Amino acid sequence: MAITAQMVKELREKTGAGMMDCKKALTETDGNMEAAIDYLREKGIAKAAKKADRIAAEGLTSVIVEGNKAVILEVNSETDFVAKNENFKNLIAELGNHLLATEPASVEDALASDFNGTTVNDYINAAIAKIGEKLTLRRFEILKKDDNAAFGAYLHMGGRIGVLSVVEGTTEEEVAKDVSMHVAAVNPKYISRDEVSEEEVSRERKVLTEQALNEGKPENIVAKMVEGRLGKYFEDICLNDQSFIKDPDQKVGKYVASKGATVKAFIRFEVGEGLEKREDNFAEEVMSQVKK
Repeated sequence: MAITAQMVKELREKTGAGMMDCKKALTETDGNMEAAIDYLREKGIAKAAKKADRIAAEGLTSVIVEGNKAVILEVNSETDFVAKNENFKNLIAELGNHLLATEPASVEDALASDFNGTTVNDYINAAIAKIGEKLTLRRFEILKKDDNAAFGAYLHMGGRIGVLSVVEGTTEEEVAKDVSMHVAAVNPKYISRDEVSEEEVSRERKVLTEQALNEGKPENIVAKMVEGRLGKYFEDICLNDQSFIKDPDQKVGKYVASKGATVKAFIRFEVGEGLEKREDNFAEEVMSQVKK
């Protein structure tokens, strides 16, 4: 497979490794990006794969709680200027309340649903005409709880990151909010080790084993070293194993347990994650349209 400059650039962005190392890794793995990341890690050249690049898409997240139901949503705009617009903020609030009331199964169902005599899609299109930018309801999740649980709603940087968590065994919203603040800051992938698949654990163990052997460590102690490093890996990705941001001497799981509770769920949205970056200049695009 031909290794392109774009592939090398993508691998550099994901690993921080040098250009020649990235090219060699892609050549050795026949252009397989995930395998190339593992190759660089095994050689000690890259620390870890960054699963999501920093994205330039704009917009806001929002969390709305109503009794035992809550919704978290993300609405995208094309510029940060519009994301700060009061009309845009009102749009997000109205969409959030609608989602909470109707509980659609998907974004497609939400867009097709009735909204004051029109559809949500038409309502968004009317807002586009008024605001002057393309707006998109990108995603949402609805969570429910029972009476012996609490929602944690937290927005960071005015809504650039939104987190909704459910903590069972307590009705103290402050405990659940503490969990959400931690999730916003640290971005864990799972609640506990039990949620990590055997496939993912096996893959990480293989990488760590090759890494240790390439460091010249004696084979008789590699297995023990790998298990120790695997524990650190779990701390990186599992909420309960992480040092609590408000009290680094205590793990999040222990903090929540001290309140007689457990974390049942969390959802974290960061504006634009996973979207294609805009390569053009939006302001120049608008001016070119105006001049036509």
